Amino acid sequence: MKLTITHQAEEELQRIKDPAKPLLRLFYDTEGCGCGVNGLPSIRQESERRETDLEVQSTSFSTIIDNQQAIFFKNEMKLDFVKGSFRLSSPEGMLNPIISIKDVKEGATI
Repeated sequence: MKLTITHQAEEELQRIKDPAKPLLRLFYDTEGCGCGVNGLPSIRQESERRETDLEVQSTSFSTIIDNQQAIFFKNEMKLDFVKGSFRLSSPEGMLNPIISIKDVKEGATI
């Protein structure tokens, strides 16, 4: 799995970076979506790896994903920052057009 981070997204991630959370986690957010298969691919800052995490090849940040959530993501993705929010896409299309800075910094509620 590969995540390309655009220059704009990298600048914003550096700006909001929390030294206590050095990792970037690809996360399938199901908050308020009903059941576990309904959700949105997202990102968030993370403090530590878990045993079930896989490494994601990334252009500029150490990025991880839980092995059970990997099915909800594409093999090649791009993270961009447009009009005040992050945007996660793949060659096949948009995965999540609006990922708020707050969600990246504080994490989605599980």
